[in-house]
Amino acid sequence: MIRRRAVLVNGCAIGPFIPDRQAWIWRVYIPVVSPNEVDFYLRILPTLLSVFQMAANGYHANAISRPLRPGIFAPIPSFFLPGSEDLDIPSFETHVIKTASAGVGPLIAGSMGEAIHLSHSERVKLIHAARKALDNAGLVHIPIIAGTGAGSTRETIELTNEAATAGADYAIVIASGYFAGALANNRAALKTFWVEVSEKSPIPVIIYNYPGASGGIDLDSDLITELAEDCPNICGVKLTCGNVGKLTRIADTIAAPAFATLHPRKNPHAPFLVLGGYTDFVLPSAYVNGHGAITGLANLFPNTVVHLFKLAEASLKDPSLLTEAQRVQGIIARADFTIAKASIVGTKFLLEKMHGYGGTTRKPLPPIDPVTGEALWAHPHTLAAVQLERELTGKAQA
Repeated sequence: MIRRRAVLVNGCAIGPFIPDRQAWIWRVYIPVVSPNEVDFYLRILPTLLSVFQMAANGYHANAISRPLRPGIFAPIPSFFLPGSEDLDIPSFETHVIKTASAGVGPLIAGSMGEAIHLSHSERVKLIHAARKALDNAGLVHIPIIAGTGAGSTRETIELTNEAATAGADYAIVIASGYFAGALANNRAALKTFWVEVSEKSPIPVIIYNYPGASGGIDLDSDLITELAEDCPNICGVKLTCGNVGKLTRIADTIAAPAFATLHPRKNPHAPFLVLGGYTDFVLPSAYVNGHGAITGLANLFPNTVVHLFKLAEASLKDPSLLTEAQRVQGIIARADFTIAKASIVGTKFLLEKMHGYGGTTRKPLPPIDPVTGEALWAHPHTLAAVQLERELTGKAQA
């Protein structure tokens, strides 16, 4: 029996008395006596839900409630305190909210987030912090993608389960490059890796194809398409190889009317997305059925990159917008080319200049030389993107 004093909070009834699973929703019942106790239960509710979720044999509500949609996503940097190199959570939370408020989805513990420098517990801490910050800002609908690639299949699966429990809605996985000499040309081994990870993951998985961070392992379009067809829990690919031809071939397969019928996803809210790894071909990818990008540049110019994506999509129906879309794409392509050469340290330097946070990297990754950083800030390609971002946010100087 249920007491009438139960309070409904975020889909969970808080009142009496034991957890009761109805359909796919856990309803948590706790006695409520006073407003102060309500506040207390609200504080512990995330922990309670996490416990019940783990007890539900891998059931993960987030993957259902926060659909993965075409658009722009940013690999969020991990910020560190000077000296100690401990996580700077306040700066991290500020940045997650700033980018998400512009319409950019967060990817936690990716390459830009220095995932290789993070412990398991630190990755979990960042996912928790991101989810809490988003929810407190009223951005409860924004999904979290978490990087869970590791040195072995076993550890990758372990990290993916930890990320799901911490609140990640989707995982993005890169192949380990440590044994690239044995893996790069072993198609069967590479396919087995993603098949096993996706089958054992409680959340949908995105393939991360980045030869520069995986010892040169570069998946071709045939293998990626095969994985899309054979693995219903794989929901996309990020192409940081920058190969537009590859993107075109994969997107064409996914866009075929028969694909969704013949190869349905395990989670209908997680369709297979074909995403670029840079912003210099957002407009071209829209014209070949691409779905957006996961790009480090969206950390610096979130409003501009989202504006470009929307322009590109709108120009498909209204050709009069194409000229403006081309203009914005040109500004962004030049900025992406220039800033990407400075890598993570360049992005952090520019964040410090623009927003007063960014800080340093973790050793052994060295900070950017100050002279090089100032030259990057003063570069015409950077300044043009800064100006456009300010115009779009109403901060242009008169």
